[in-house]
Amino acid sequence: MDLKTLESFIIVAEQSSFTKASEILGYSQSAISTQIKQLEKRFGTPLFERVNHTVKLTSKGHEILNLAHQMLLLSKEMHKVAQNEEKFTGRIRIAMAESLCHYLFGEQYAAFHQEYPGIVLKIISAETEEMFEMAKKNEVDMIYTLDKHLFAGNFNIVEDKVAKTHFVVAADHPLASSDKVTLQDLTNYPMILTEKGMSYRNLLEEQFSKSHLQLNPFLEIGDTSLICNLVSKNMGISFLPDYVTKEYVNHGLIKRIHVKDLELEVYVQLLYHKDKFCSPEMQCVIDFLTGLRF
Repeated sequence: MDLKTLESFIIVAEQSSFTKASEILGYSQSAISTQIKQLEKRFGTPLFERVNHTVKLTSKGHEILNLAHQMLLLSKEMHKVAQNEEKFTGRIRIAMAESLCHYLFGEQYAAFHQEYPGIVLKIISAETEEMFEMAKKNEVDMIYTLDKHLFAGNFNIVEDKVAKTHFVVAADHPLASSDKVTLQDLTNYPMILTEKGMSYRNLLEEQFSKSHLQLNPFLEIGDTSLICNLVSKNMGISFLPDYVTKEYVNHGLIKRIHVKDLELEVYVQLLYHKDKFCSPEMQCVIDFLTGLRF
């Protein structure tokens, strides 16, 4: 099978457009259309639904797309073996909680990039449900969640560990010296939280809802470093993973507080779809992520 035809199929699927695919590949639109028709004839099934100048993968198209990715990756690996190449190159797409970006691109990432300069990471921030949908459609290679403990039958779980989380306040905040903080106490102070609907924010809202309380932050933002900075200036309290607040806590700028009626477990999980071919480059990224110290 012509690998160029498979590449055209993949690009059309990713762009949902014959026109955009032709621009990217430098072929005429008619040539792209002919390639796709040849594939559909060979497989004996439509790969795309064509409605009002839009194209969308059929269910069979989705299955064949996953296999097409695997064939191209295997072709590249055969070329490397034939040429005795040892360099790792390629783009790895990761759907992840934005709060994890702070940790991913910490000091440990510099060593990874130095060792594998040819591996390009594309980070896509999304809600957990969106991450799984993107992985099912092969729009991302893996997902890195910061949420409740998830069980997904169609996914390989390569990382599964607890991420300690606490409410944090400025060092001179009234709650900093209290050992009997309740959820009700927290509602008396302004809050700065990560965006609504994102990862562990949902878990936090569930806890407050069970106590018939409501979260009303005056600022919602995904930049956890900025949240720590604002908390240290006593502008509000927040709820963050310990790895995010570690530096500020160690410097005495903010303090973690224990809330007696808060029962919440947050997990870091790294997963990829079972139909996804794990390339050597992807395995390098997996090894890096599973080796991060929380």
